[in-house]
Amino acid sequence: MPRRAIKVVKRLAPPDAKYGSVSITRFINKVMLRGQKATAQRIVYDALQLAGQQLESSNPMEVLEQAIKNATPLLMVKPRRVGGATYQVPMEVESERGQTLAMRWIITSARARNGKSMAEKLATELVDVVQNRGATVKKRDDMHKMAQANKAFVHYRW
Repeated sequence: MPRRAIKVVKRLAPPDAKYGSVSITRFINKVMLRGQKATAQRIVYDALQLAGQQLESSNPMEVLEQAIKNATPLLMVKPRRVGGATYQVPMEVESERGQTLAMRWIITSARARNGKSMAEKLATELVDVVQNRGATVKKRDDMHKMAQANKAFVHYRW
């Protein structure tokens, strides 16, 4: 399979206005729908405030960082086609990709929750992830189990 000739330059998001954190900016951008950034910011800031109160944390930014750390997968499987058969090959997850997956899973799980405002659902999901429970942590664990089950195919890694 041909590889790229040129390495793509990674653009860095500017730090957010309230906490000065790049990871919060990335999180806001993932929450955002249809370009409504102000709404996404309000949702994330309210959710961080609520989660900080529920966990009795003085710094709401630490809540998000702990949640992302707890939800970040270490292993994942990638399909690899070898001679007509497709194998699920376990691979280590790069840190940037792991954080992106964790953020995406947290937001998806929060959106899937019932009732209440998005800020409340997101806060509840963040609290659950910090305490190592909930749909996001289950998704990470399922991914790790899948990778462990397919350890036999690790030699197909490229």
